[in-house]
Amino acid sequence: MSTTKVRSNDMKFEIVVIPVSDVDRAKEFYGRLGWRLDAEFASGDDFRVIQFTPPGSGCSVIFGKNVTAAAPGSAQGLYLIVSDIVAARDELRGRGVEVSEVFHSDGAYAGTDEPYLFGRRRTSGPEPARGSYRSFASFRDPDGNGWLFQEVTIRLAGRIDSGVTSFASANDLADAFRRAEAAHGKYEARLGQRDANWPERYAAYMVAEQAGKELPS
Repeated sequence: MSTTKVRSNDMKFEIVVIPVSDVDRAKEFYGRLGWRLDAEFASGDDFRVIQFTPPGSGCSVIFGKNVTAAAPGSAQGLYLIVSDIVAARDELRGRGVEVSEVFHSDGAYAGTDEPYLFGRRRTSGPEPARGSYRSFASFRDPDGNGWLFQEVTIRLAGRIDSGVTSFASANDLADAFRRAEAAHGKYEARLGQRDANWPERYAAYMVAEQAGKELPS
């Protein structure tokens, strides 16, 4: 009997529906974020749908008229993963969007602030060690739908196929190079000379970082 595994069909999560009360107001807001307007369709006066995609994202959002029965503002805990949370926050503030300060969880499971957050209670500033998955900033659209930036630089083991290394955007790739450069600088300091094999070490670092494996030291 054959034990060969047959890969199942890919299931690509691509759409999240956002409930809004004013379609034109929501269109202006999400456009102001710098997100790409993919499509806008209408059928008479009873149906309208608009689709936006955040930069580098494989998932889009749609909203409109008679698109969902959910209450406007009821979508909460919508995560946007970024490689530099300070830069992401600064960009939105530069676009005139109100964004919270950068914060992290103090590990306490008490309080009522943003109940969908790990720890639930905010401590001001990025996580001190700047650990992956641990620093946040939040903002809301005009209806109160809640968005959350989360800084991720190193993926948990198993989260990424170790045989595949890809980056969602040129910015993410550039940030990965910067982290590899910083790590390699420490290695060269210990070595006491320039490492001619830096391309191999950069590549090993970037692949291990994405796969959530132990980083070269």
